[in-house]
Amino acid sequence: MTEHMSDPTAPRAPDGDAGLLYGGPADPGEETRTLGLLYPPAGRHQDYTSMQLAFVGGVAEAATAHGYDLLLSPARSGTDPSFRRMMTGLRRVDGVVVMEIRREDDRVDHLARTGFPYIAIGRNRTADEAGWVDLDFAGLAGSCVQHLADLGHRRIAFVNRSEELFDSGYGFARLGQEGYTQAMADLGLVPHAYLCGDDLASGEAALERILNEEPATTSLVTMNEAALEGVYRGLNRHGRSVPRDFSVVGVAASPWAEQVTPQLTAAEIPAKEMARIAVDLMMKRLTSPGSPPRHILLKPLITLRASTGQCRPVPGSEPEPEFPEFPGLDVDF
Repeated sequence: MTEHMSDPTAPRAPDGDAGLLYGGPADPGEETRTLGLLYPPAGRHQDYTSMQLAFVGGVAEAATAHGYDLLLSPARSGTDPSFRRMMTGLRRVDGVVVMEIRREDDRVDHLARTGFPYIAIGRNRTADEAGWVDLDFAGLAGSCVQHLADLGHRRIAFVNRSEELFDSGYGFARLGQEGYTQAMADLGLVPHAYLCGDDLASGEAALERILNEEPATTSLVTMNEAALEGVYRGLNRHGRSVPRDFSVVGVAASPWAEQVTPQLTAAEIPAKEMARIAVDLMMKRLTSPGSPPRHILLKPLITLRASTGQCRPVPGSEPEPEFPEFPGLDVDF
């Protein structure tokens, strides 16, 4: 039975969800044949990035294949009016796919407490109670570091996402930096991580900071594909040729990796595959609500392109070789 806010006998939401009501799983005859997608825009101007639009398209395509429509909400929190409209009063969706998961995310907390069917693309502790699909961002960042180290690089920087996203606890930004830092520590190298806005100018500014602070840097790992072209511009302005003088590797979808010159060596972000998996998990959740949640962690291989090469140390950055001394040995020629 669907509950209306005007019904005085309708059950209230759990404490902490004042004003939010949930009608419980719909009866078969009450299905909306619509899925919700909770996906706040991450662009600099509060718009959807190209990568985000790829996920929206992927979820919509997968939902259509199962005979479902898609309702998109830009809600960032459980108090967002868009979230409240989707979750209150007359039921508008049968289940929700949640994206841009933060480590502390009240949207996920509310869905878990009320038992509303949801699947996450991304993860946190609460999302473990439901199904999710995610990339192993920590493992991918570590693999990127190892790839550069195998090429002889020892001064490796990390270009992350924006300060706003990082501080808000977005999982991929935090996990990527943790993976980079751990990989550098395992190799006995000093990490240098930089937060960077999602645009060309920010990428150029980040590269400027890197070379000002560590002029001997010969490579970087990036998880900020929107800033990639700016990074390349900054390198060119400093006379650093890629990959002859500087190597770049990252986690990026192939359209971004292939549109720069030289093309980026990168681990793929398989947006369409992740969207399909999420919708498949949702269908399982709706048809078999008592089944245990599935957690799918993807770790794509790094595709070698043209942006990485053997390390060529910056002139003057390497210490002069030391020759051993032999005390008491007097040799005349």
